[in-house]
Amino acid sequence: MKRLLILGATLVAHFVTPALAQEPTKLLNASYDVSRELFVAENEAFIKQHPGVTIDQSHAGTSKQARSILEGLEADVVTFNQTTDIEFLAKNGFVSKDWAKAFPNNASPFYSFPSFLVRKGNPKNIKDWSDLARDDVHAVFPNPKTSGNARYTYLAAYAWAKEAYEGDEAKIEAYITKIFDNVPVFDTGGRASTTTFVERETGDVLITFEAETRSIAKQYGADKVEAVIPSVSLLAEFPVAVVDKVAEKHGTQALAKTYLDFLYTEEGQRIAAEFGHRVRNEKVAGEFKAQFPDIRLVNVDDVFGGWSKIQAEHFASGGVLDKLYGSR
Repeated sequence: MKRLLILGATLVAHFVTPALAQEPTKLLNASYDVSRELFVAENEAFIKQHPGVTIDQSHAGTSKQARSILEGLEADVVTFNQTTDIEFLAKNGFVSKDWAKAFPNNASPFYSFPSFLVRKGNPKNIKDWSDLARDDVHAVFPNPKTSGNARYTYLAAYAWAKEAYEGDEAKIEAYITKIFDNVPVFDTGGRASTTTFVERETGDVLITFEAETRSIAKQYGADKVEAVIPSVSLLAEFPVAVVDKVAEKHGTQALAKTYLDFLYTEEGQRIAAEFGHRVRNEKVAGEFKAQFPDIRLVNVDDVFGGWSKIQAEHFASGGVLDKLYGSR
């Protein structure tokens, strides 16, 4: 009898162990609002290299996504457009505190910047940030309270104004307030603002990432919209991270890292460039150089003293954004 029990236990172990040892094959990527098409393509390419893997997507403004993860959205990885939202996750124990060192280029595989999309022929002759404060110009961009996209727009306009008004805070704040007053509707995310501008034909200029303006112009055609590159804009990095607290629960740490590593490969970079993003890989960037006009980009460290200072001065409760955005 004892021998039979041992044999039975051995057989159970033989059949159970492979199932228990099977590697997880499913990830959830929580991403920013206007990245849907990009990650459809990235995911398809990744899955071809890793048959049997499933990548699910969640899209919304990154600040909303970060809060959703704290409230129970079990994302294994995040591919955001704003560093502060990953820092928010890190401070709450969901992401490693040294997440920015886990991948190259401060964990940002590609980048973009706030740019303009106007109607065919640019009837309002909108060329630069100064035009957004004109009485006859109504800009469309999302709510900076919920959208990383909109926060970059706010910061890019603020950076331009700091130069134009030589640091005169009263003039800078008056300029930003005028832009806010000219916005006809504040949607919660970038894709909703795209719909407002293009399909509902509201407003004179859409402000969003260059990658999105290129995608929209390609989709709707030059007979409806055209892109305008301002004289200067703010470097917008797109940071990525493994959500360690969730990945450890799911056992997906290795798969999550492999997935984010793929975004840095030549194939992953080429897909990003095809969808209008400026990429880090020099070879791929060279292939697409003719498609991306030169522009002077400033960064948050030089203009604002870094993201920590921005968060404390501009985005914290009672900060500059609250003061200027008011009850809109």
